[in-house]
Amino acid sequence: MTTTTPDLPVVVIGAGPAGLAAAAHLVERGIEPLVLEAGPAAASAVREWSHVRLFSTWGELTDPAAEKLLAPTGWTRPDATTYPSGGDWAELYLQPLADVLGDHVRVGATVTGVSRTGRDRIVDADRETQPFVVHFTTADGEERVFARAVIDASGTWTTPSPAGASGLAALGEKAAADRISYCVPDPKDPAIRARYAGKRTAVIGSGASAFTALATLADVAKDEPGTHAVWILRRGISGSTFGGGEADQLPARGALGLAAKAAVDNGIADAVTGFRTESIQRDGEGRLVLAGEDGRRLDPVDEVIVLTGFRPDLSFLSEIRLGLDERLQAPTELAPLIDPNQHSCGTVYPHGHRELSHPEQGVYLVGMKSYGRAPTFLAMTGYEQVRSVAAAIAGDLESADRVELTLPETGVCGGAGLFDDPATGQADAGGCCAPAPALVQIGVGAPAAVMAEQASAGGCCGS
Repeated sequence: MTTTTPDLPVVVIGAGPAGLAAAAHLVERGIEPLVLEAGPAAASAVREWSHVRLFSTWGELTDPAAEKLLAPTGWTRPDATTYPSGGDWAELYLQPLADVLGDHVRVGATVTGVSRTGRDRIVDADRETQPFVVHFTTADGEERVFARAVIDASGTWTTPSPAGASGLAALGEKAAADRISYCVPDPKDPAIRARYAGKRTAVIGSGASAFTALATLADVAKDEPGTHAVWILRRGISGSTFGGGEADQLPARGALGLAAKAAVDNGIADAVTGFRTESIQRDGEGRLVLAGEDGRRLDPVDEVIVLTGFRPDLSFLSEIRLGLDERLQAPTELAPLIDPNQHSCGTVYPHGHRELSHPEQGVYLVGMKSYGRAPTFLAMTGYEQVRSVAAAIAGDLESADRVELTLPETGVCGGAGLFDDPATGQADAGGCCAPAPALVQIGVGAPAAVMAEQASAGGCCGS
């Protein structure tokens, strides 16, 4: 009989910010990590939005255990008060961290399944004495590795939510894939700029990424006449639509919403409210026509940018006993703390290994994936998660339970699920929420492209 042993590594899925930080904390505790990254390099997902600037400063984007690993190499953290782009984050911090971890990180390794050795999810007998087995594919074929624990930090970047308001792809959405994008455009890429310059583009979503896309298109419009955006919101416009503004404790995050408001006020974007996309059809000229569940049909657009959030890929965990909230697909103990149907002013309550645990002991979903479909994940949340989880795996429950984290407030009241409720109207207009937004410069010297950590497209309140 195979038994679990401390000699086995902890498998970490994903070499992004949370995954690499998890590895650093494990190394600090003398535990061998094995990080499996599907992409060709560390931080592959971050590199895909390398042009986008984060709204957290460098001081909030590095992990203490990672910094200790990096220090002997002569690495120094960039100016803690400045805002890096995704590319900066990857090249100046994440890649050096992966380099220090060396053979503990394997790239081009796509995890295809996780289970208990010799036990599918049905079998109870001796289950907890069996090590985990992780199957993955590389360019050379299929492989497997045994593990004492599994930390899934694979994120949600590869599984964006669709345009359809039902959570399913709108009718015709897949057929129109050549005209639809699910990420913020890079105006410095000539091919991408040409795709939107002088065109009419629908932007679907109401969070940080949608704000960024609107600001980006407004910037393109300065030099490219005819560039116009149609901003599609599933709810109406209220005092909190544009985020917390000056009340947001992350200035760049607040300024991002104000930039979106400026795009609307200046006529660069038209807002279409209460529109829930049902279908996307082509007209006689090949342009796209969006039809809503209420029967409305919008004027044709040339392109559509869908920024309605992300969702976790749970397919390779089908043999693991997970405890997930039925709505958010987040761990059941964590879900009430981050539920956009309830979460309001203030910050997310600090959480660690206990809130991240599952019926299958030794498995943890961390980072953006731990939030399931909930938005507004911050890198510093992930760093505290993996510190606590690594301590728990090491058996140091005193440290694992000592979770200390203060997150900056958004200055926004109400969650995504509340905005359709007429009773929230007054709260949206005033109360504890931010005052009516006023136009300010984008974030403390940062350019217009600003975005949530790990591409959190839902913003504070979802889409």
